[in-house]
Amino acid sequence: MRGSGYKIRDGFMIFVVCLLPRIPYLISDSQLSTLSMPRILAIDYGLKRTGIAVTDPLQIIATGLATVESYKLILFLKEYFKKETVELILIGEPKNLDDSDTHATPLVKQIAEKIKTEFPLVPVKMVDERFTSKMASRAMIDMGMKKKQRQNKSLIDEIAATMMLQEYLERADDR
Repeated sequence: MRGSGYKIRDGFMIFVVCLLPRIPYLISDSQLSTLSMPRILAIDYGLKRTGIAVTDPLQIIATGLATVESYKLILFLKEYFKKETVELILIGEPKNLDDSDTHATPLVKQIAEKIKTEFPLVPVKMVDERFTSKMASRAMIDMGMKKKQRQNKSLIDEIAATMMLQEYLERADDR
């Protein structure tokens, strides 16, 4: 059962959920670091660019981390794993509406196998990424971003990875 608490930082009160009894409490920065868990990382892999998102240390919120050139993904992950502990890698699996593979599916499965080989201790899970790029574009419009900003494909990839990860977190909470 998840408990709730509040954290005050820079004059803002932040609601924090953690794996403790349901008792409200104030959390200091040092206490928050001891409550942290390994992160979950999501990858929206593409031929040219790859959007990457991670959870916060408590695995509550998904945040865009970066967009990297796809050929640099493994190097980026090696550097990131030196700094952060990751317990799960989610990779967006492209599918058609009829659940058949798209032209990009074999490429994504290939990079998934490479990630499994490079990081054998971190589980890799394929998740449905249908509509994430369209939802990311829509979210950019809803946020009031100007047309020029919305044409930034790197940002779209990062937002798509973030939406995929947040959806995964929400589904995990329902279980």
